[in-house]
Formats: sequence, C-alpha cells, structure tokens
Amino acid sequence: MGDHVDPQEFSRADRTRHREKVRRCLDVFERMLAEAVFDTDDPMTGLEVELNLVDDVGDPALRNAEALEVIADPDFQTELGQFNIEMNVAPGHLRDGGLSRYEAGLRRSLNEAEQRSNTVGAHLVMIGILPTLDADHFQPEVISANPRYRLLGEQILNARGEDIRIDIHGAERLRTTADSIMPEAACTSTQVHVQTSPERFAAYWNASQAIAGIQLALAANAPYLLGRRLWAETRIPLFEQATDTRSEELKAQGVRPRVWFGERWITSVFDLFEENVRYFPALLPVTDDEDPLTVLEAGGTPNLSELRLHNGTIYRWNRPVYDIAGGVPHLRVENRVLAAGPTVVDTVANAAFYFGLTRALAESDRPLWSQMSFSAAEENFHIAARDGIDAQVYWPGVGRVRATELVLRRLLPLAAEGLAGWGVSSAEADHYLGIIEQRCLTGRNGAEWFVRRMEEVGDPRDNLERRFVALRQVLREYRAGMHANQPVHSW
Repeated sequence: MGDHVDPQEFSRADRTRHREKVRRCLDVFERMLAEAVFDTDDPMTGLEVELNLVDDVGDPALRNAEALEVIADPDFQTELGQFNIEMNVAPGHLRDGGLSRYEAGLRRSLNEAEQRSNTVGAHLVMIGILPTLDADHFQPEVISANPRYRLLGEQILNARGEDIRIDIHGAERLRTTADSIMPEAACTSTQVHVQTSPERFAAYWNASQAIAGIQLALAANAPYLLGRRLWAETRIPLFEQATDTRSEELKAQGVRPRVWFGERWITSVFDLFEENVRYFPALLPVTDDEDPLTVLEAGGTPNLSELRLHNGTIYRWNRPVYDIAGGVPHLRVENRVLAAGPTVVDTVANAAFYFGLTRALAESDRPLWSQMSFSAAEENFHIAARDGIDAQVYWPGVGRVRATELVLRRLLPLAAEGLAGWGVSSAEADHYLGIIEQRCLTGRNGAEWFVRRMEEVGDPRDNLERRFVALRQVLREYRAGMHANQPVHSW
C-alpha cells in the first residue's frame, strides 16, 4: 500500500483509459497463465509486520517520518498513519531452520529499530489496534506524508459521497464518524506470504479461506478501540467499515465491499483477478506506457502495473499477488488475517501454523472445501473475530465445536504434517506448534490477556478518562512482555 503515487487529479478520460488498460492487462495475465513459465521450482515464504509507535506513557507518537529516518533501514517503510510503520522481512525457505531464522531476524531488526526510534521519542508496539488511540488520531492531518495515502483517501470518500461511519457492537458499542480514512490506520496486521504455482494456487487460496476463522480465534489481539471494549479482533469490522466505498443505498443493492472475504471457492487464480476487474471501479486510475502484450510477445515479463495497482486497492483477507523477481513472474497468497503481535515468537508460531495447515489441506486428496460451504467459512471468520479464543466454529465431520478443541484434536497434527512437507524439522515444528497448543490449553491469546489485565487493574467502564489511564498502564505491561519475547500464553 505504501508505493509512491504522485499527487494528481483524474479526469473522466483518465478513468476510461485506465479501465481499458486494466482489461488489457487481465487478458495478458490469462495468456501468461496458459503459456508463461512462472517461478515454481522452490517456493518461498515471507512476512510483513505493521507496527505502532507510542511515546513513553503509551500514547500514539506521530513520528513515523523521524523514526524511519533514524532507523535508516529499507526494510522499514511508511504506513497510512503517522503512528504506523511497516517492516518487510526478506523472503525465505522453511527448510533447514527457516522458522528459527525468521524469529532471529525479526528480533534483531525490531530491537535495532527500537533502539534507534527511541532517540526520537517513539517506541515500537506490535498489537492489532493500539488501545490508546483517541478520536483526535482519526483526523486527516495525522495521515502520513506519502501522497498516495491522501490521494487514496480522497478517492474513497469521493466514491462514498459521505463521511465514514463506524458502528461496532461487541462487549460494548462504538458509534462514530470520520472525514478521512484514518480509522484504517488503527488496523495493524501481520501478513504472511506463501508462493505457489498457478496450478496449485486455487487449492492454497481455498485452504487459506477455510482456516481464516481458526487463525482469528487463536491469534485475536485487538479488543479495544477509542476506549471501548468491542470484539476480540476489532480490527476485522473496523477495516471492513473504514475502507467501505459504498453508501447505505449501494449496500442495500448488494454491491460488494472492497474489504471482502469473497463469495465462492475458486478453481484458478484468474478467478480472483477477473472478479476484481469486473466488480470494482479503480480508486487510483494511474496508467503507464507499457504495452503488456508487446512485452510478452517479445519474450519479456510484463509488469501489469495497472492490474497490480488495482488489485492492491481491493482488500481481500487472502489476497492474490502477481509479482516479478529476477525477471521471472510468480504468484503468492497474501494472508492478511492475523493481527500484529503480541511477541515475535507468537508471530512466528502463528505463521508456522498457517504454513503447515494450508499445505496439508491444499495437498489433501479430498479437499476440505468440497465438504464445507463457503458461507460456513465466512461465518466462522466473523464469529472468531468477535469471540476470539472462546469462538465456536463449524468444521466438516465435526459440526460446531470450540476452535481450541478443534485445533488440539485435529488441526495441530495436520499442521505438523504440512510443515514436514516444507522440510521443517520435527523439533522446530514441535517448538512453534507447541506454542499454539499451549495457547489453546490455557485459553490465553493477546486479546484475552489484555481484557483480563484490565479487569485486574480495575477497569473503570463508566469513566472514559480513567479507562484511558488503565489502558496506558496495561499497554506498558504489554510492551514489557513483547520485549521479553515469552509467548503470550505464559504471561
């Protein structure tokens, strides 16, 4: 999302030209899937982590420009809000200690970044929603300096035709409006990437959709927003509402939202890109001079810039990615379900569970999605976002069951089998999946821990000012646990 786009205005002719170019890119992509050689021999995995910046007392620090300047590492990039940054982890293989390398690399980079950003009064926090955000942090002037963010915000609000409305009913209720897309900046996530061949893409995407609710139940880490306790993973309804370009009338007509779980199992990666082009108008109709067909017929690899930019403004929870490395195209599933944090070791354990379980399900002789309706997977997703570690989900052959019980009895063995297929040693798999097991046995993830600590310090529900004092105190404890890198189930 942070790619640079120059400030500009778009005419009707710009939009017409862009639509034609996007469709031309889609035609070329379809031809590439049939004819081109994609990088599939040795699939890679990857991680991205979005971070919040806070000051010494735990309030948001609007200093991402200063923090990035002193961090001085190209792996750290700007994000939507001035209290956000993003860290990109170099892609790697899982075999021969790949998960441990992810953990060591993440810890090293984050510790160095914390030491440097501390010099400008900003501390890093990995959490799904920063609980000390208040309404002032949703103002337009808090948007980061990258012109793309302001341009994107203008386009979303212009398409919507009215202010953004947030209405989330959980343990408590929050109703508010915003005249910018800044509520989206409150949502900080971990994005997990898995590379796959065009032939296997549908299986990996379908598997990712099927387990999305399980991921949320295990890793929920965003129970508070603007001083209200809402869902265990409030990031899900907040992100859905904060980027919604539809008016109430368009919602009533059944127009699809840009933050989208989807509506069906797929048979090809082309299905997703084609739906994106067919259903969604461009938000950023920027058109370049490349003729993708000419490039392809000359033996090159077309950038498909318009198709990729369009794809980047449709926020599927499992997003298809077309990318190029070393002149060779490849495909990835970008899993966007997980909140950031609480710790690096929890983050890698969450990724290990995802990598292992998706592989086991995608390579199964009897696909799970042939036994489960798509609507059941979507229902699991929202139930788990609301209820977190206590969620009850539907699973084929079992019926409705606690997510933790399902994981302990059925899914952990499958995840271990999938990690073995990636070349992960049994000792490494046992270590990271053991963290998931203990989370299920203790019933403690980031959201549950935060809510419980708030109760223990005497959560003043009827006094918002005093509640923010408690939120700051618990957030300071959370930061200490994050830096200790002990799994959250042990806090």
